[in-house]
Amino acid sequence: MPTTKTLIVSVLALIGGCTGVPEGIDPVSNLDVERYEGTWYEIARLDHSFEEGLSNVTADYSLQEDGSIRVINRGYSEESGKWEEAEGRAVFVGDEASGHLKVSFFGPFYASYVVFRLDEDYRFAYITGYDRDYLWFLSKTPTVGDEALTQFRQVAREKGFDLEELILVDQNRNQ
Repeated sequence: MPTTKTLIVSVLALIGGCTGVPEGIDPVSNLDVERYEGTWYEIARLDHSFEEGLSNVTADYSLQEDGSIRVINRGYSEESGKWEEAEGRAVFVGDEASGHLKVSFFGPFYASYVVFRLDEDYRFAYITGYDRDYLWFLSKTPTVGDEALTQFRQVAREKGFDLEELILVDQNRNQ
């Protein structure tokens, strides 16, 4: 039977693993939070339970006085016919110029938010979580051209993401 100490160490390792960076993925090293702020539109994602069935998904980021980032995720549920919204808080894991943050929507529980590609004009961002089951392509506009989507897919494949389940997010209510 595991001891209390073993259980605590196991839980801490599990939680710490949720704020790591996948092997072979490097967070951007020149993130400018003021340029990153604002509304981003979800162009594509690997689906997961907390966004399942949502379209027209946006993420709004705003810098807070304490240095954290307020995160408002919003999406439309066709099933319920209603907008769903979640508010969270992101903090830098290390250096504020690094694209490695941890975000929480549920109290003290954090998960990785890793910006691993960002164009110099801050129009497109590629995001992952603590492993390759999480992937987002975000844009400052609700639609992107075929070239941008092709480049995203190419980079994601090169970084080891399985795009078999990639969802292109409908943004028709945000245009």
